[in-house]
Amino acid sequence: MAIKLESMTAIKHNWTVEEILDIYNMPLLDLVYKAQTVHREFNDASEVQVSSLLSIKTGGCAEDCSYCPQAARYNTGIEVHKLMTVNEVSEAADKAKEGGASRLCMGAAWREVRDNRDFDRVLEMVKTVNEKGLEVCCTLGMLTENQAQKLADAGLYAYNHNLDTSEESYKKIITTRTYDDRLDTIKNVRKAKVSVCSGGIIGLGETTEDRVKMLKTLSSMEVHPESVPINALVPVAGTPLEDQPLVPIWDMVRMIATTRIVIPKTVVRLSAGRTQMSLEGQALCFMAGANSIFAGDKLLTTPNPDFNTDMEMFKLFGLTPRKAFKGTTQPVSKIKAETVESI
Repeated sequence: MAIKLESMTAIKHNWTVEEILDIYNMPLLDLVYKAQTVHREFNDASEVQVSSLLSIKTGGCAEDCSYCPQAARYNTGIEVHKLMTVNEVSEAADKAKEGGASRLCMGAAWREVRDNRDFDRVLEMVKTVNEKGLEVCCTLGMLTENQAQKLADAGLYAYNHNLDTSEESYKKIITTRTYDDRLDTIKNVRKAKVSVCSGGIIGLGETTEDRVKMLKTLSSMEVHPESVPINALVPVAGTPLEDQPLVPIWDMVRMIATTRIVIPKTVVRLSAGRTQMSLEGQALCFMAGANSIFAGDKLLTTPNPDFNTDMEMFKLFGLTPRKAFKGTTQPVSKIKAETVESI
């Protein structure tokens, strides 16, 4: 199907599944070309946001996410660690900043946030990291509107809550919470005027249509997510998905390119699975419109390239790290809601 460039560069909130499927299934080189064209229209293609992901509370999670080694019900050999101290997080933030990161994402293996001393400590972590000039992101499970506002008041820049896959496929991967639970948390984050980070994982056994339906859900939101992570499953022994085959690089390229075309202004993050990719494969992902990575040797509990390796890759590709708070002078929580989508 021939798709006019004008139709793809318009920011739309009413994409159909059929339209997105047509984009996803374009000849690969045509797809990458169109995605790169859209990317250059809306973004600085030479800039890549570098984020660091820190597990502030590891393992022992009550959820049954089939891909996750931190679920208490699976025997994956993950050592459970209680919530880190504020000082430990402060030191980790310093190292991340020295390594070139502009954002620190803090993840806790919780099903949901509870109003207790642990949450109070997380609020202190957010304040501490924000004061270092880093964008602060958290992924803590489900949030109420009040909890989202508390995080915003502490200086939270973004909240990650992935949809993972389509609503239909989701039921096969997770049973301990619903798709609507995910969407409700995203709505609560948006109400608190915190930017939204939400994407998914490919390689869970889903169909192409499942991938496209997830993108339809994200692109149909009244305000598009400011960040969309695209993860390739890293199969972990002991989880129900331990025997899943690795995702072909071509699937990652297609998914990134389609995301870039459908949600043109978002930051598309090339996330989990990079250790399985060659430099050439990662270059194709950047050409397809990826403009963010996680740097550091771990993504919560799975391997990831270290900072030095990524900086060498940036040098080779002619990429530069994006500065924190680009287009803003303060965390999103302090900015009028109508400006959030332009960041």
